[in-house]
Amino acid sequence: MKRREFITGLGGSAAVWPLSTSAQQSTLPVIGVLHSGLPEANHHLLASFQAGLKEAGSVIGQNVLIEYRWAEGRYDRLAELVADLVDRRVAVIAALGGSISGRAARDATSTIPIVFVGGDPVTTGLVASFGRPSGSVTGVSLFTVALEAKRVELLHELAPAVATIAALVNPNHPYAESQKRSVREAGRVMGVSILVLDVGSEHDIDTAFAALAEQRVGGLLVCADPLFFSQRDRLVALVMRHAIPTVYEQREFAAAGGLMSYGSSLADAYRQAGVYTGRVLKGEKPADLPVHQPTVFELVINLKSAKALGLTIPPSILIRADEVFE
Repeated sequence: MKRREFITGLGGSAAVWPLSTSAQQSTLPVIGVLHSGLPEANHHLLASFQAGLKEAGSVIGQNVLIEYRWAEGRYDRLAELVADLVDRRVAVIAALGGSISGRAARDATSTIPIVFVGGDPVTTGLVASFGRPSGSVTGVSLFTVALEAKRVELLHELAPAVATIAALVNPNHPYAESQKRSVREAGRVMGVSILVLDVGSEHDIDTAFAALAEQRVGGLLVCADPLFFSQRDRLVALVMRHAIPTVYEQREFAAAGGLMSYGSSLADAYRQAGVYTGRVLKGEKPADLPVHQPTVFELVINLKSAKALGLTIPPSILIRADEVFE
């Protein structure tokens, strides 16, 4: 199974990762996966998605096929990519890689069922309510914005002497303004100055770190965003080079060498999205499937990175850790 890229008739390259015979050569139903990120950064999450499908009785290549469309961090391409899936008449769209994918799918079709993984779907208008989504959309919420303040609190607890904390925010993210408000309010409560840096593409990352060095910030929050998740290895490397204590959203950052992460499990969210997608394929309506909400949040710490930064993790944080990399 190898990743393949081909030039579509949409005027650009769309990364496609077929896992079975072309949908045009089979009568099996097709799942269209719309993802805002990069294939290589999300392999393990797609395995979780497929595991969820299998739980619901859908096995790739046996009773269902799958077509992938990757925006590779270019959110402006989501509309054309999902339009291609709609034209191919897929049976269901799995909008992964954040609420921005879900919004693009919802804007493209009102008839094809959509299962999303993202933030608060009520705030963005994806669903009417968590318990009764209505319409053709359901999925998994990650509480991304609600946890930004908690991450600032953890960073302040780790380094209480820090006077200024910077926050990387993607202005193209549906929750960007909410993220900024949440982080700034958390800083106000704790008496910490907050510097917000807009990073709308991978090309903005180096510029942002140059600003961090110039401002001499003492801590960094990498806000929730699929672009940052796809660029996590690069971000972690830059953070360590600049020796900035940093907190991230997902455990994958800590696994890649980041200092600390706090958030819900993406792997579990993708598995649940796979289960819901399989249930929709069996005939269940998205409106009858309540939006799944996480109940467990992981605090993950990388002690090797803490040592490299010359930091001692306070016992009050360490004792709460769900996972520790040594």
